[in-house]
Amino acid sequence: MKKKVMVIEDDQDIREIIGLLLDEADYEVKLYPDVRSFRRDILWNEPNLLIMDVRLPDGNGHDLCREVKTDERTRKIPVLMMSAHASGADVTKKFVPDDFIAKPFNIDDFVSRVNAVAN
Repeated sequence: MKKKVMVIEDDQDIREIIGLLLDEADYEVKLYPDVRSFRRDILWNEPNLLIMDVRLPDGNGHDLCREVKTDERTRKIPVLMMSAHASGADVTKKFVPDDFIAKPFNIDDFVSRVNAVAN
C-alpha cells in the first residue's frame, strides 16, 4: 500500500513539482493550496506525512504545525516544513517539525528527506 502524503504549498509550480516527485517515488499525494482546504481533509485522509510551507495565504505553517502536533488525532503524523524565507533554526523556534527543507531544494535531497521522515 502506498504511503499518503499531504502537501500544503501555495505556489502552484512548486506544488506541482512536489506532486510529480512524490508520485514518481510511489507516494499517494494530495495537494493543497491553502490551510482551509487542508483542514477540511486531514482527518479523512490519514496521511503518513505532512509537508507544509511556512508562508501560506490564509495562515502559516508554524501555527498549522503546532495545531497538528497538539491534536490527539494527528500528533503522531510527521511534519516536514519548507520555506524560502526562514531557516531551519527559525522554524524550530516556533514549533518543532520532524524535518525542515529550505527552498529552493535539491530534488534528490528532497525525496531522500521525505523517505526518511515518512519511514
